[in-house]
Amino acid sequence: MLPAMEPLIRIPDWRLTTAEILYHMPDHPHVLQSFVWQKLDRAPGFPALNRFLDFWRREIDGPLHSVRVASEALIHAVELRYANGELRLN
Repeated sequence: MLPAMEPLIRIPDWRLTTAEILYHMPDHPHVLQSFVWQKLDRAPGFPALNRFLDFWRREIDGPLHSVRVASEALIHAVELRYANGELRLN
């Protein structure tokens, strides 16, 4: 493949991204609350998640405690297993 063509053909690494956000309750700072956020996002920078977390820090009273992120590629190699049998339906 020609080096000049590579950026045109490459597919961005979009992933289903899930973030579990633990934050302190505004009225009870010693109590943690959980919030789950999920969206299609681009790895490895996760710009949509970072925009959401910036919004959270600016607009929401509950200070963040921790964020746990999991993501799964939307397009990946096919998993294939061979079976040692045959089933026929008439």
